[in-house]
Amino acid sequence: MGVELIIGNELGTKAYLPAVEEGIEWSTERKGAPGKLTFKVLGDDLLDFSEGSPVRLKENGDEIFFGFVFSRQQQAGRLVSVTAYDQLRYLKNKDTIVYEDKTADQLIQMIAEDYMLKTGTLENTGYVIASRVEENTSLFEMIQNALDVTLENTGNLYVLYDDFGKITLKNMSSMAVGNAGAYLMLDEETGENYTYTSSIDENTFNKIKLTYDNEETGFREVYIAQDSGNINRWGVLQHFDTLSKGENGAAKADALLKLYNIKTRSLKLTKALGDNRVRAGSFVVVSLDLGDIKVQNFMLVESCKHTYREREHWMDLTLRGGAFIG
Repeated sequence: MGVELIIGNELGTKAYLPAVEEGIEWSTERKGAPGKLTFKVLGDDLLDFSEGSPVRLKENGDEIFFGFVFSRQQQAGRLVSVTAYDQLRYLKNKDTIVYEDKTADQLIQMIAEDYMLKTGTLENTGYVIASRVEENTSLFEMIQNALDVTLENTGNLYVLYDDFGKITLKNMSSMAVGNAGAYLMLDEETGENYTYTSSIDENTFNKIKLTYDNEETGFREVYIAQDSGNINRWGVLQHFDTLSKGENGAAKADALLKLYNIKTRSLKLTKALGDNRVRAGSFVVVSLDLGDIKVQNFMLVESCKHTYREREHWMDLTLRGGAFIG
């Protein structure tokens, strides 16, 4: 069956199976960006599509991408370069929203209804945000802020993505590629090249200090959580923040320490064997002998680019392990 790319006309009344130049690319980022599809088609008198036309990509029956044309560029030889984005592109819209007593998933559902976006599975994030004012902010930022607040108070990281035309939110724990005993594994044989980095320079903190100015008592409350062992090892790396009304200072400090008190590890793999199940936000097993360290654990996919050519499919990945900060 191979790769099947279909473009509709602007009204959605016709569908075309165009002649596609080799090299379709599908890219995803874990946060703050829509899924992106780029390709080149041979223009002719019958092919009638424009900005806003729907685009669908499948490979061997796998539903990969559903979105809309956002730009076209005419080239010599009647080639047309096309860029399409999934529904998350509309989260770049800016607005001002005030909300109270909503979980992050409820906020996403509200935004989707306001902007006529289709939703799929939106997992209950559990943590109720008492109140928040988002002024002149992109919808992406509003949602990310809600997910960050949830992460900081519960330690649970959620992934927002478009699942073939439906906005989806899932806990990171349910984003592993494969099943127990048969998880997808990336090793030296599956990737052409890799770059591995470990660091305590960014997003690593071994002391958390939170304060809250209690207007009722007139006193400033201070909450501290720290790891003396890692302070002796790395020196004091402090994260400071203020609390909002209704937040549990002690619980939040402990949750932040658990999140930040670890080295961050990043891995870039190029030309790994392609697997349509892998996207930004996925969890994959990595098994690499890097000399000073052997990596054999789950890592989070921060960004993923799939390239489809005739009888070839590979992916370039940026992965992260250690501190999974939102």
